[in-house]
Amino acid sequence: MKTLLLTGFEPFLDHPSNPTDHIARALDGEQIGNYIVKSKILPVAFDESAKVLLETEGELSPDAVMMLGLAAGRSSITPERIAINVQGGAVDNKGVKLEDEAIVPEGPAGYFSTLPIHAFVQALHEQDIPASISNTAGTYLCNKVMYSMLHSLKERGLDHPAGFVHIPYSHDMRLKTKSPSLSMREMETAVRIMIQQLT
Repeated sequence: MKTLLLTGFEPFLDHPSNPTDHIARALDGEQIGNYIVKSKILPVAFDESAKVLLETEGELSPDAVMMLGLAAGRSSITPERIAINVQGGAVDNKGVKLEDEAIVPEGPAGYFSTLPIHAFVQALHEQDIPASISNTAGTYLCNKVMYSMLHSLKERGLDHPAGFVHIPYSHDMRLKTKSPSLSMREMETAVRIMIQQLT
């Protein structure tokens, strides 16, 4: 049996909760397809998120890595195509704000996801779950952990699947924001379906 590292993030900014935290905890220890899921909740901090991710990946030596993040305002499940070597945006949970700083000085401009993102979208559509490929992971912590993970794997000559998937608000969050949302059950199901696409 293979191991999948599944990550979510803690709540951040003015969000009282984070559905990726819930999903990662809910799936932790499950056998899905060819994988046993091992979950980790990442801090929303520029100086910690990638460090915790890479330390966890080093401890587990997983066969695949799927990172989840909240994308407020999106209406579907969106696997990310690419991460760029830029970090910045809103303040993190420590109050730190960065602007256009490199994640890895002298590193490549970007890394493409090695998850089967087209298969993800097709499989989700077959179950009537809204999904599309996203061409921007932004520059905040979601982009940073995706870039950092793919850079680390490349540097070590490892080619197992790794990448990032953004999810929208859960319905309970929508009551306060009026933004698009999906139910927690539907999003948990979506993540299980995507994991089943991994060989």
